[in-house]
Amino acid sequence: MQTWTYGVSIRREGADSVVEVPDLPEVVTSGCTAEEALDLAADAIEVIVEERMDDGVDLPRPSPLKRGEHGVGLPAHLAAKASVYSAWKAAKLSKTELARRLGRNETEVRRILDPHHGTKLEQLEEAAKALGTRLVIAFEPG
Repeated sequence: MQTWTYGVSIRREGADSVVEVPDLPEVVTSGCTAEEALDLAADAIEVIVEERMDDGVDLPRPSPLKRGEHGVGLPAHLAAKASVYSAWKAAKLSKTELARRLGRNETEVRRILDPHHGTKLEQLEEAAKALGTRLVIAFEPG
């Protein structure tokens, strides 16, 4: 099952807590404390995932957490969008073909795949099904 929890390591550099996200090397941030650095990392991860989706770029699957890493997950709605987006990319379908499978127009499919558009959960489930997958909601320890 695909989860959207990225491993984040923090190291001290002088007075800063510097973040590294191996699966998303574009994430560059730091904070005065480890807690602040993790909060900033969560924001940066969200922005990078949205930018990759905006640019039509593949999303890397988060690697299993390594010893000493902190798990930082995507917000639930973005995780659902990222799941559908990744399934669509893996299926190598055009937006037109996905629209045909859903019985919708291409504009609606563009909104479903747009990380900034507030798509209803039912539409994301429907898109996942049309892609031969199933959207699953799960709880993880916080």
